[in-house]
Amino acid sequence: MTPELFFLLSSVLFSIGLVGLVARRNLFVLYMSIELMLSSVNLLLATFSKVLGDASGSVIALLMIAVIAAEVALFLALIIHMYRSSRTIDSDTFDRLKGQIND
Repeated sequence: MTPELFFLLSSVLFSIGLVGLVARRNLFVLYMSIELMLSSVNLLLATFSKVLGDASGSVIALLMIAVIAAEVALFLALIIHMYRSSRTIDSDTFDRLKGQIND
């Protein structure tokens, strides 16, 4: 397969993630959209690494995967807290949480 196909696939995945991020309010869909965008960046880094014959892109992609794993724990903890406090996972509840923190 040519690198251009991977660049195209990465662009399509990032675009789908961006549309999901803008169009939805459910926190799980927002989270999945962010993960899709980060995965497309990882694919792009790995492709550039292969094309240039340098391993630094792959190393950065592996480090990003570690950061994404930590992000999963934080985001899911936030979703669980929001659901327990307001019984919804609508992103508009962020305003209510902000008000609870300031009080």
